[in-house]
Amino acid sequence: MTRLPVCAVLAALLVSPAAHAFDLEGHRGARGLAPENTLPAFATALTLGVSTLELDVNLSSDGHLVVSHDPVLQPHLARKPDGTWIAAPGPVIWHTPLADLLHYDVGRLDPASRYARNFPDQKPDDGTRLPTLDQVFALVRKSGNTAVRFNIETKINPLKPDESAPPTQITAALVKAIRDGGMMQRATIQSFDWRTLTEAARIAPALPRVHLTIEGTSFDTIQRGRPDASPWLGGLDADDFPSTPALVKAAGGQVWSPFWRNVTPDLVAAAHGLGLTVIPWTVDDPDDMAALIAMQVDGLITDYPDRLRSLMQANHMALPAPSPVTP
Repeated sequence: MTRLPVCAVLAALLVSPAAHAFDLEGHRGARGLAPENTLPAFATALTLGVSTLELDVNLSSDGHLVVSHDPVLQPHLARKPDGTWIAAPGPVIWHTPLADLLHYDVGRLDPASRYARNFPDQKPDDGTRLPTLDQVFALVRKSGNTAVRFNIETKINPLKPDESAPPTQITAALVKAIRDGGMMQRATIQSFDWRTLTEAARIAPALPRVHLTIEGTSFDTIQRGRPDASPWLGGLDADDFPSTPALVKAAGGQVWSPFWRNVTPDLVAAAHGLGLTVIPWTVDDPDDMAALIAMQVDGLITDYPDRLRSLMQANHMALPAPSPVTP
């Protein structure tokens, strides 16, 4: 992504305010500040003040929606009851009952891991367990925040079907949990695997859907120019559409959430012309945040909601209210 001069970025921020509130989304709660996808991370985000809690869910073998980015527990993230880090491959959530998953401590990154070096400011919280989606809803109710939203990703991979519940099953479980939790007006479902979004449109058409995309060298869900359609796109072929926003629109999308490095001003304008909201992920550098805001994106997903709040405050953008809470 081309980086704009700081003066141009600030000018765009000041003269082109959004017509609606900018969506400040805490990625996995606040991954840069607290253990990801845990109640401490969501409490950190709520206490700082975010518009939306972004999180991931997997279905356990006994039908619980477990909040975890990876379908398989990772050695850099999970410790056994004796305090030692698990070995790879870890337990597959879809093959494991919730009671067994709660044996693992996910409150600290393995300091020897490469992953941990990416998040030097993350504050550990030993004894933390994988939460369920119901527990996240309960934490928000405890905070008294009646406005914060939930952007919930179904973590399934069409290339690894044995690692997660079938798309119809996890989507049905997620829609039911959102309904039962009274959060239908405050939630969106997002996924790289668009089969879950197609199913969500069928069973809960009023629930907004977020189409995640990435076009990179090591991970490319669009796969433009290849002989066959990408397995991530729910049966659509990117080569049949002039742009990724047009592809998202044809899939029935309302929100396009691209990898931030794939975003250009022309694509944002094209998406807006199609009636799509644009929320790039995962943006952690304030200069990159400012450049994307200058492109008129509608929100950002970040590991550091504190950094985005500071940028927004400095540029007189409306801020979501903090709602201090402890797990």
